[in-house]
Amino acid sequence: MHTVDPRTLNLADFYDGHATDPLAAPPEFVDWARATAREQALFQQPLAASAGPRTRLVVDGREREFINLASLDYLGLNRHPAIAAAIADSFARWGVGACGVPLLTGMSAVQRELEAEVASMLGREDAMLFPSGFSGGVGLMLALLRGGDVAIADAKAHMCWLDGIRSTGAKLQMFPHGDVDALAALLDKFRDRRRIVVVDGLYSMDGDVADLPAILDVCDAYGVGLIVDEAHSIFALGRTGGGATEQLGVEGRVRLLFGTFSKGLAMLGGFAAGRADLLQYARLYAHPFGFSAALPPAYAAGVLAGTRLARAGADLRDRLGANARYFRDALKGLGLDTGVSTTHVIPIIFKDRPFLYESGLRLRDRGLYVVPVDYPAVPEDAVRFRIAISAAHTRDDLDEALNIIEDVVARPLRARGANPAR
Repeated sequence: MHTVDPRTLNLADFYDGHATDPLAAPPEFVDWARATAREQALFQQPLAASAGPRTRLVVDGREREFINLASLDYLGLNRHPAIAAAIADSFARWGVGACGVPLLTGMSAVQRELEAEVASMLGREDAMLFPSGFSGGVGLMLALLRGGDVAIADAKAHMCWLDGIRSTGAKLQMFPHGDVDALAALLDKFRDRRRIVVVDGLYSMDGDVADLPAILDVCDAYGVGLIVDEAHSIFALGRTGGGATEQLGVEGRVRLLFGTFSKGLAMLGGFAAGRADLLQYARLYAHPFGFSAALPPAYAAGVLAGTRLARAGADLRDRLGANARYFRDALKGLGLDTGVSTTHVIPIIFKDRPFLYESGLRLRDRGLYVVPVDYPAVPEDAVRFRIAISAAHTRDDLDEALNIIEDVVARPLRARGANPAR
């Protein structure tokens, strides 16, 4: 009987479940998870301290210190005392929770203040908050799309948009990443339907910024509105932290902006910013907004403090950009493939999946926290580590990480006469 090497399998092989019981894991999945338990231990690794440039993880039952290149804390605000103080000081007034959904009893004055701050920052009439970024993307699609509509998304758009579109009954069409000619062809093909276009400002697995001027030119030519997901670029790019749209000077041309507080601010929650009448409508039909408890008011006070810090944090964005350029250039100097990254999101791309996992385990042994990203999240021939640079990383942090990567990844590849992309 032919035996399949479990290392050749991935999550896509088990997605269809199995023939009998949907409330039981597929037996093949159980076997695979057991056979790859060593590699699986690289995921869902428990943190034993707050995420920062250096952190502590629980590995094999004991705590160890790590240089952290995995956590999304782009401006280094996770441990900022002003944010912590804003949350702590607000508990006496607000308690621990909102105690209701925003549509009924959960709306607080501090949430309204945060919405106004976000709208002001982005030059929009209004903003609405969601309990998470993912729920926000799904919620907006539920609010804005109906059966018969067509939603056109970049092939690398975030899963929240794809799941949201599919749940509405609208037709999902995807164009090859960044291909504006293919986008134009789809807009033309479905010119008799209601259409929207969704792209990311900064792509979370490749670290490249969308060509928003070209995309907007196509959308404008067909009279179709654009949603830009700034989850990985808001607060981190642009003169005042307005994201890729601000950096590229197209803020006024984008119909609806979306973002999160979970990367640039290292916090929780999502938001949409746009016309007041559109968001008034969306609040009534975006189910994750109307049927989820609102952000706790004390926590919203912390997000508000973080937003104000980020708006004034040009020095943090400068430091983030300098750290990213330094680290990316050094990786390229080691012969490693960083793809098309131009930002603080930097992949190290491999074709050899077993070597990716082998390297991940060895990097963990050396005290470097990175996590493999495998198919189907990324193409099978471009699996990777996703490096998340922070403004809080020191040059010593980055140099120590680079020395470890050189020993564990670059030198073995050179000994093979290869690089990760071959």
